[in-house]
Amino acid sequence: MPSTAPSAAPPVPVLHALTVPLFQLGADPGAPPDLRALLEGPDLLAWTTGGSGLVGHGRAAQHTVRGADRFTAARVWWDDVVAAAVVEDRVGVPGTGLTAFGAFTFAADSAADSGLVVPALTVGRREDAAWASLVVPALPGAPFELTADDVARAWTRCFGRSPGLGVPSRPAADPAADPAAVRLSPGTLDEQDWTDAVRDGVERIRAGRLEKLVLARDVVARTDAPLDPVAVVRELSHRYEQCWTYCVGFGGSGAGRLLGATPEMLVQVLDGVAQARVLAGTLDRDAAPSGEDAHEYAARVLGESEKQQHEHGFAIDSLVASLAPYTDAVTTSPEPFILELPNVWHLASDVTAVLRAGPAGDPPSSLELAEALHPTAAVCGTPTAVAAATIPELEEMDRGLYAGPVGWLDASGNGDWGIALRGAVQEDEHTVRLFAGCGIVAASDPEAELAETWAKLRPMLQALGRPAAAVPGPPVPAPAPSARGRERTVSW
Repeated sequence: MPSTAPSAAPPVPVLHALTVPLFQLGADPGAPPDLRALLEGPDLLAWTTGGSGLVGHGRAAQHTVRGADRFTAARVWWDDVVAAAVVEDRVGVPGTGLTAFGAFTFAADSAADSGLVVPALTVGRREDAAWASLVVPALPGAPFELTADDVARAWTRCFGRSPGLGVPSRPAADPAADPAAVRLSPGTLDEQDWTDAVRDGVERIRAGRLEKLVLARDVVARTDAPLDPVAVVRELSHRYEQCWTYCVGFGGSGAGRLLGATPEMLVQVLDGVAQARVLAGTLDRDAAPSGEDAHEYAARVLGESEKQQHEHGFAIDSLVASLAPYTDAVTTSPEPFILELPNVWHLASDVTAVLRAGPAGDPPSSLELAEALHPTAAVCGTPTAVAAATIPELEEMDRGLYAGPVGWLDASGNGDWGIALRGAVQEDEHTVRLFAGCGIVAASDPEAELAETWAKLRPMLQALGRPAAAVPGPPVPAPAPSARGRERTVSW
């Protein structure tokens, strides 16, 4: 009779890690590298903004999880890995030492994997500090000590030249595919079915069942020739410098790889201080009329729109309420500001909180806070439970990693966790599935929301090689009645 006992958990890997400043490897100490030049390779892991952040290559360890306890299971695994590791960190800033990249599904019942990946080689830059970290599995029963020469050799194997010769030269962008050979098709719902779903959502809001609902749709892009996902990531990193470009995957074939450039920071934790950037309220830059100052137009339409301010307020309130158990005070921007991106303008607010120490005397880790804050009203709705139950009913799809947390953490709990927006999931070497969503409130117009999804899909479509003229554009929206932002300092 077959055994029904649960299978034993895989053993926790014992890792050795060494972080050295790049000048110890012969690099010019006065010229920190632009990490976008290091975006390459079949096993790329990335989290960059401008030329800073983290870029990973290879895999020393990884752990995948599913289900409602996916965050907890990942944190337990990471805590065990950190406890067993032997780490020498000669730099000592957030992101050095032992680090992991991660991505987590939007919904607990998703069929997609969530998890953490520890790169074999990580190159990082934060302001003027630049470093490389090498991580290798320890040999059972044998002492092992890493040296700077080991890090230099790993760099040479990865990039084909020594660190002393500088960062490899790479063009700003390479074509990811022949534009004529990128074909689009509807995803789970076509445009008519999706706008019908939006109408259904608006009716539910007007009936008082919920206050806000975020509905997303997917579009499938197929290429005749094998797609170059690294070229997509590199193009996004240059075109969207104000965003956080991400690339995380758990399989060696590329299937399931998540990539994009998000403008929204779910939570950043650095030395006990949490920060977030909340976005809600969008205006397509192609909607700006000729003859009017573009920024003034965005400020007028977004800043004076009761609908947009209403939607933004839900997102701020959601984040502030979720942070409450972890801090004594949360401070937000005096009023929403206009975030200008190449494709859209957003209403944005920055949030800061000094974290309260936990029972062990340490502040909560970035991954713990990511779990506590997800999902925000910006990607789910209000009330959260009602919106989360309504989303799959109307969208009729598994969002997978779309709109879930994506980013990195280190052994001290520091980390960046963005919301996986403006991105796609690679399904095979010829296919990527793109996602975009909109916040629906009582005043929402389904056709305008559909146009907004095309504006949000534009970064990925252009990175895939689709010319701007081939991407559908929106109608010009009319400004709505005035509503002003409020200064917010909330204490408990």
